[in-house]
Order: sequence, then structure tokens, then C-alpha cells
Amino acid sequence: MGYDISDYKAIDPIYGTLEDVDDLIDELKKRDMKLMMDLVVNHTSNQHAWFIESRSSLDNPKRDWYIWKPPRRAPDGSPLPPNNWASILGDAHSAWTYDEKTDQYYLSLFTPEQADLNWENPDVCAAVHDVMHFWLDRGACGYRMDVINMISKVQTFPDAEPVLGPDAKYHPGSKYYTNGPRMHEYIREINRKVLTPRGAVTVGEMPGVSDIDEIIRTVGSKSGELNMIFIFDIMNIDNGEQGRFSLRHWTAKDISRLITKWQHAMVKHDGWNSVFLENHDNPRSVTRYTDDSDSFRSYGAKLLALMQTTLSGTLFVYQGEEIGMRNVPRSWDPEVDYKDIESINFWQKEKELHPHDVQKLEYAKTILHRKARDHARTPMQWDDGSNAGFCDEGVTPWMRVNEDYTKVNAKRQTADKGEEEGQMSVFHFWQRCLQRRKEFKDSFVYGDFDLVGEESEEVLAYTKSGEKDGKWLIVLNFSGKEVCWEMPAEVKVEAWEVGNYTTGKPQKAMAGKIPLRAWEALVGRCKG
Repeated sequence: MGYDISDYKAIDPIYGTLEDVDDLIDELKKRDMKLMMDLVVNHTSNQHAWFIESRSSLDNPKRDWYIWKPPRRAPDGSPLPPNNWASILGDAHSAWTYDEKTDQYYLSLFTPEQADLNWENPDVCAAVHDVMHFWLDRGACGYRMDVINMISKVQTFPDAEPVLGPDAKYHPGSKYYTNGPRMHEYIREINRKVLTPRGAVTVGEMPGVSDIDEIIRTVGSKSGELNMIFIFDIMNIDNGEQGRFSLRHWTAKDISRLITKWQHAMVKHDGWNSVFLENHDNPRSVTRYTDDSDSFRSYGAKLLALMQTTLSGTLFVYQGEEIGMRNVPRSWDPEVDYKDIESINFWQKEKELHPHDVQKLEYAKTILHRKARDHARTPMQWDDGSNAGFCDEGVTPWMRVNEDYTKVNAKRQTADKGEEEGQMSVFHFWQRCLQRRKEFKDSFVYGDFDLVGEESEEVLAYTKSGEKDGKWLIVLNFSGKEVCWEMPAEVKVEAWEVGNYTTGKPQKAMAGKIPLRAWEALVGRCKG
């Protein structure tokens, strides 16, 4: 279930049957749509038949389908993990799980329930290829490949550098399993044996990598690997010195540099971008990048929609993003309301480190409110009824519903007028932006990207240009205050076509100083 897969060729009965998937694929085809599957093959559930066999004995034929190592020994003879790698989802815990029956540890980078597969074993590679063919045979068009850059590990399994300090038992070992020594070899084999023969589309989840040359090795047109990957630079823009669960102040200047880097890199090196600001592992974008207060939530969500729909690459919109769903309230209790194991581990660690420090524990709550994965995992807000329409009245959903569902829900936003206090709803604004993206794809999807004006702490401005659809100016005020942006003389706007403060065309000056309201976004058609 989820990322603890116990059977790659079946559907958990909680969710349905294989026949339900077949029906879904058939109905999607009728609507000129396709289904990409989520492929999770860095690890399996510890309940998978492969792992149950593997842990049954030291000489089981599937023993080396997973990564098993003998323990180190404490002075009293008790077992210790083979190295000091920390769990990815909680650095107070080891990345290794002890199996008492065989007196060995298995690698479980994420959680003990998720045992890492041993890709050094050709039988594992062949089994993964078989799984991929199974879903392509049923009509899937391709795959999102979960943490695919972690499938190859440095086989000496050395200790990680003690970057968390002398008092920490475990330390991040990512340099020994992120984009490991045989990763490209394994992905090229997948491409050669499965993807290319089947014409499948792929997007790889590859956290921890932002080097252009290394990424082009995977997504360059001649790489023979993947179509695109999720690049997490913008997702990490607010990470402080201590990583994900720390904070850093950023400005429009920072986001400008990151967007420019990847818009230019893919053109220069003949690669392809993914465009996204949300997924199941990150907080809601309207909270993270703008202002999610009732006064500005809608404007901020529309600004982000307008930006994403004018950038080159394949666009990925996460459930709830299209209606501007936001983070849960800060009042939620970490002891009760947060369900994600990463959040639970973080909160437990902070309580152990600072049991009597109210100020530090309040800061830890702030971190959870800003950065936890739980925010993207609350029930989808379909309507203003019981449980936001996610499940029937009297049924307890797996996680608490964000209490703003009476105002922020799909039913309200998809209504004919779809207005939020006199404005176009976030949903209808997304529709409008997507229609324009399709209509002018030569510029917005495939066109050249150029920054406009001086770098600014508040405003990101750029043009997208294509031979067929001309040049377009995009201006985004990434601040919660009114600013006056100076349009460079060489930019000639013919007409402002889209804005997030109006249902019609914005009424703005065509040159000189352009006043921008808080979180205001504009698209203008340029002359010539």
C-alpha cells in the first residue's frame, strides 16, 4: 500500500481491483487522457513475498535480493548497525533494521517497513523490468519513478562523515547512495529493455541532485535514460543550514536565479524540464511561496498558476493545488494531528533534545507548520459537507480535514460563476491559464526564456518568445506589499492579457512605471 508495496501486480482491496484500473484506463482513453503509474523499486514492503523469502534464512535463494550485512558488535556483544547511516525520514534512527532470526541487518533507508532492493543482483533488475511490462501491457503510458537515483549504492558501505556533530549516533549517508556508481547503467538498461520498445514516458524523482551536467546525463536527448526528472531546487529554496526541517528567508531574486538556471540549461543541453511546485512530500505552495491568509490566498495561488503555465517543460499539478488548498492551521497538535512518520520522528527528536525549552519547542511547531509533508496529505476538499466530501458522514478519514474546507472546496470553485468574493476562482484561473498555455505553446511551452530588468527582491519578470506565437511578458510580484516596477524601454507591451486581480484584461500602463499590488501577476503581449 502506498510506498510500502507488498505486491507489484495487485491493487490493495481497500482501494479496489485490477479491473477497476482497467476501467480507469479505458475511460481515460475515451477522454484523450493517459495514466502514468508510480513505480517504487528502490525498496519494497517488508511484507512483500520477495522479502519474506529473503529474511527466512541466510541461504534462501532470494537472500541477496535485498541488502543484508552482519552487525558490528558493542563491547557487550549486542548487535550494532553495519555503518552510521541515518534514516532519511529521521536522523535519530539508523538506516539499518536488525533481523533477530538471522542475526543480520537489512538496509531500509526510509523506514524499517521499506527494505531496499539489491540492484546489484541481475534477478532483481529482471523482476523490475517484468513489473514495468505488466502495467504497460494493461495500458499505462509510462512511469513516475520514485527515488530512482537511490537504486545504486557504494558497495563498501562506508561510514558517513559525522556532519551532525560528535553526539549524533547516525549521519546522512546520501553521498554513498544518491546517484550511485551504477545508477546510469541501471536506468539505461531499463530504457533499452522496456521504455524505448514500449514508447513509454518517464519522469524520475531524483532528490539531492542539482548539478546540470549530472542531470543532463539522465534527461539529455541522447542520454538513453529518462524523458525528464523532478528537480527540487525551488522546493529547497526555504531550507536552512540544517536541511528540510529548518528555515531560510528567500526573495524573488533567489527564485529568479533558479528558474533561469533550468530554463536555460535544458535549451543549451537539449534536455527537458518538469514544472511543478507541489507534491505529496512538500507543504502547499500557496503557503510556502506566497501568503495563504484569507485576504491573499486566492491571489497568491493564481500568481503561482500563472508562473508555472508560462514556463517551458511538462507541467505537473498536484491534487488540491488547482483550488489553492493551503497548509493546516498552526494550532494543530503535533502529538495528535500530524501523521507522517517524518513529522513524528522530528517532533520526537525535538522533545528529547529540548524537553523543558518552551521556546525551542514552539519553533519546532513552526517548522512543522511550514514544512511538514502532512499538509499535502490532508483529505481532498470536494465540498462543504461532512469530511469535505472525502468520505461519508460518520466515517473517520485517515487524517483530519483542514477546517477551511467550507470555503476552499472544489464544488464552490467549479461552479458556473466560480467566483471568490467577486473574483475568478483559483480553479477557473488555472483553466484559463492552461487554455492559454495550449493556445500559445510555441512560446510558453517551447519558447525562449529571458529575464527582464534588474534583479529584484520583490519582482520576477521575464519574457517567453516563439517564432509562431510571438513574445510575451510575465511580471510577478513575489511580495506582500505594493511595489512600482520599472519596465525596461526595450520591452514593448502591446496589451495586458491576463492578471490575477481581474476577470478581464488588466488596465495597466504599457510602459514606464507599473504599479503592482501585493502578489499581483500579469501577462502581456509584446509588440513585433
